[in-house]
Amino acid sequence: MDSVYAELRNQFESIFRKTNDPVRIIRAPGRVNLIGEHTDYNDGLVMPMAIEPEVRIACRARSDGKISIASTAFPGERANFSISERIQRQEKSWSNYMRGPAAELIEAGIPLVGMDALYANTLPVGSGLSSSAAIEVGTAQALLTLSGNSVDASRIALLCQKAEHEYALVPCGIMDQMIVAGGQVGRAMLLDCRDLSRQFVPIESRDLRVVIVNSMVHHELTGGEYAKRRQQCEAGVAHFKKTNPSVRALRDVTIEQLNGAKDQLPEIVFRRCRHVITEITRAAKAAEHLQSHYYHEVGDLMVQSHQSLRDDYEVSVPELDYLVEQAMTVRGVYGARMTGGGFGGCIVALVQPAAVESLAGHLSSTYQKKFGKNPAVYVTTATAGAGVVE
Repeated sequence: MDSVYAELRNQFESIFRKTNDPVRIIRAPGRVNLIGEHTDYNDGLVMPMAIEPEVRIACRARSDGKISIASTAFPGERANFSISERIQRQEKSWSNYMRGPAAELIEAGIPLVGMDALYANTLPVGSGLSSSAAIEVGTAQALLTLSGNSVDASRIALLCQKAEHEYALVPCGIMDQMIVAGGQVGRAMLLDCRDLSRQFVPIESRDLRVVIVNSMVHHELTGGEYAKRRQQCEAGVAHFKKTNPSVRALRDVTIEQLNGAKDQLPEIVFRRCRHVITEITRAAKAAEHLQSHYYHEVGDLMVQSHQSLRDDYEVSVPELDYLVEQAMTVRGVYGARMTGGGFGGCIVALVQPAAVESLAGHLSSTYQKKFGKNPAVYVTTATAGAGVVE
């Protein structure tokens, strides 16, 4: 890994003018959500973990207040803006994921310095592994490091969530930014998205591997479907709020209350609400079972989650359904489900260590025959949140 960071430093020095100021290296992990999908913006429970694929940033302070950024994903391109002026969103620009965190840190009254920065990414963009949150949190960490400031992980996460809302125009929940900023080695995070309380649940490496399989179907959250799902959930909340003003989110509605209102709700709103309410329960149970090493029970909940995302929330695609179905035919796989916002991206599977090779081989061969694509397979452990490497 040291050689990887050294190469990034060399690339940085070939792009930006040479100075005597030190070059710092920042890493920010991606994340996979084990269970609890589309519950975060409903004040529910989620259980993500930080993963080994990551965003890497080589950065150096500037005294003139200017920020100049480059990315290995866009060779020859540079984006420039200044912390001395109001930072504007740029239409259809990758730099919005860097502009937003800088703007929000300034808005929060945190003094910054300028920065030259080169971004490299081992996270596949559009795979549902939260490359956007990794870029945002990594940018915030880089700016804070260079300016000599320290901010706790929860505050960084909230600032970066606001940045994604206002600069990337994605109305995301808090999960992605929170796990990227505050992940722990060897543990998943059960996050309560209402009060931001966290419980860390061990992922025992002697018992388990987490396998992520990229369907290679590009996933795009800035389209209208994600926002539409949020609106449908809000319609459900509005219905229950009429008779109970204390209802703030679907977190406050029981499955019994929902079933009792079935004839009063549009069928599509009912199904969206049913997914969210049952998924919150599944996430809580999965954390309990994982803590007790009841892996088969965790796996059953993962499969139920996928079925609900497919049928009630309608965010899966045939490729994801096929990967989940085929994963569950491999001995030693406890459970599998789509992960992330949906409409493409990845599945996640909880697997016995001895079954990893069989699973990867089976999915690679069958998926290629079915869809003519080679799925990317990642075997990962839970890693730490964003921080300074050197």
